[in-house]
Amino acid sequence: MLQGKTVLLGVTGGIAAYKMPNVARMLKKLYCNVHVLMTQNATNFITPTTFETLTANKCIIDTFDRNFEFSVEHVALAKQADLVLIAPATANVIGKIANGIADDMLTTTVMACTCKCLIAPAMNHNMYHNSIVQENIEKLKRHGYEIIEPIRGMLANGDTGDGKLPAEETLVEYVIRELAFPKDMEGMNVLVTAGPTQEAIDPVRYITNHSTGKMGYAIAKTAMYRGASVTLVSGPTALEAPMFVDIVPVTTAQEMYEAVTARAKQQDMIIKAAAVADYRPAVVAEQKVKKQAGDARIELERTRDILAELGADKGKAILCGFSMETENMLENSRAKLQKKNLDMIVANNLKVEGAGFGTDTNVVTLITREGEKQLTLMSKEDVANQLLTELLTIKRA
Repeated sequence: MLQGKTVLLGVTGGIAAYKMPNVARMLKKLYCNVHVLMTQNATNFITPTTFETLTANKCIIDTFDRNFEFSVEHVALAKQADLVLIAPATANVIGKIANGIADDMLTTTVMACTCKCLIAPAMNHNMYHNSIVQENIEKLKRHGYEIIEPIRGMLANGDTGDGKLPAEETLVEYVIRELAFPKDMEGMNVLVTAGPTQEAIDPVRYITNHSTGKMGYAIAKTAMYRGASVTLVSGPTALEAPMFVDIVPVTTAQEMYEAVTARAKQQDMIIKAAAVADYRPAVVAEQKVKKQAGDARIELERTRDILAELGADKGKAILCGFSMETENMLENSRAKLQKKNLDMIVANNLKVEGAGFGTDTNVVTLITREGEKQLTLMSKEDVANQLLTELLTIKRA
């Protein structure tokens, strides 16, 4: 995912430095080239050898180290960098960078970088909220540095408060968002629906389907990586909510309809990947279940067809739906494309191995009015990327 990208990882002298070898390891697993710069104080918490073993690159501490590969080390590293991540960032280093002080290898290199720099403060609660530290943080923001806000939790001294470095997965997700994809969807608003809906029969039982939401979540995440502002309207799933995406949780088809239609006019793309329950009980409360000869019989009515109603008045939005079939996949999907006035429909056959609900892969055909494109078996993330590329082509046509 990060192949060919270079990240400079700046580690300063805070106890949270213990998390950073894992960050380096996670980035390397994504095929990222990682160079670590440490302050002298940071070596009191973690050894340079640890980083060198994990990254296969020399860990730089001393500005005047004679054992360097490049003629002017801090400039050469700065030229290589696609992104700088300073974590943990102490109050001392934040103050230095904010005020243009470059008196060690880390701060000197940062001053020479033209790429984006992420700074993750980590320190004592009172120190973090000190007005001088906050002023320096605001100054960094004004100069284009992005701050990864600390979280609340138990700190090194046993106090509970702000100032805790976020989890390693969070830090890596910030890097992925910046580097994984070109930002060809920047400035676009994208709405994605995902997961199943549930229609209550009584306080215990409900009507639903086998959707896990994986495909919709992959689309939302990939659109975010490509720079879009993403809203994800999600039915009940067991999936972790993607970062940097506006999540709107819903349960019923009516709630999903209301959430989507309330936001539809502001969208450039609407992608309905949710598997909405087609039916709901027609009556409410105790009257929902009618017993006859000892068997429960439920009166049903159809839920709203969200795609069809959007297609009838879609405005500027590019509209994409999904068609899950067990037979006559292409014919049935083309009919839905026309009937619901869609720009594209993603068709898959639930009988094909590797496709459908609950898997990490999919086998789909992208159908537009101009033709169709059959995709091979691939991960749902790769399907999402191809799908978005096709929708961008339609949008720009």
